[in-house]
Amino acid sequence: MTNNKIVIGLSVVLLVWSLCSFVGKKGRPTLFLIGDSTVKTGRGDGSNGQWGWGSFIADYFNPQQIDVQNKALGGTSSRTFYNNPKLWQQVLDSIQPGDYVIMQFGHNDSSPIVDTLRARGTIKGNGDDYQEVKNPLLEQKEIVYSYGYYLRLFVKNIHDKGATAIICSPIPRNRWEGTNVVQSDYAIWAREAAAQAGAFFVPLEDLVVAEYEKRGKEEVGRLFFDPKDHTHTLKAGAELNASLIAGYLAENPKIGLKRYLKK
Repeated sequence: MTNNKIVIGLSVVLLVWSLCSFVGKKGRPTLFLIGDSTVKTGRGDGSNGQWGWGSFIADYFNPQQIDVQNKALGGTSSRTFYNNPKLWQQVLDSIQPGDYVIMQFGHNDSSPIVDTLRARGTIKGNGDDYQEVKNPLLEQKEIVYSYGYYLRLFVKNIHDKGATAIICSPIPRNRWEGTNVVQSDYAIWAREAAAQAGAFFVPLEDLVVAEYEKRGKEEVGRLFFDPKDHTHTLKAGAELNASLIAGYLAENPKIGLKRYLKK
């Protein structure tokens, strides 16, 4: 009889623990960030003077209501982040129903598809094209797809987990033609991929470009970039990008993240 009481008691404890964990998870979802160095530069602490916007986006969310985890890694493309089991698979294994994933790739996708340095490029566009290559770094054959195709793969994985996928167009580089910021085809393909895959889309490039062009080339270069780097932002630039994303999320409640933003 005593043994039965012990077994029943342990079962009750385990049941209560499981219910508490479940309720806790449902009450506090996780927002995962994935992307390249423009989302997280280095360790994300500005030690090299460069900052990604992912280091500041958590400042806009109520930590009692949502957990923000920046899993981005500098140097990655949509292809290399997706294919590296230590990157995407680890995030995917952590995603639970009700979670959110914001992704921003593109800056490194324009790199060579095959080289001996990083082999990280993707086929341009949002098509279903693919190319079989011999990856010299992996020393094996690899099927390489388009930039948009990899984004759609991320989205499918996320949706299969019962989570919400959000694609950001890549931030613009500090490149100008007269008074206008040079914009990227990757922003177009990101939007197309989001629409095709049924993901939410944040037109981050458009938001940043509008702010840059309002301020002008001289001010943007002085405040947001190092003169030797037209891609990675200084702290002020990353803070600006994070604020623009938070503002867009606040203005678009259908995405679902507005409820977790600080009042």
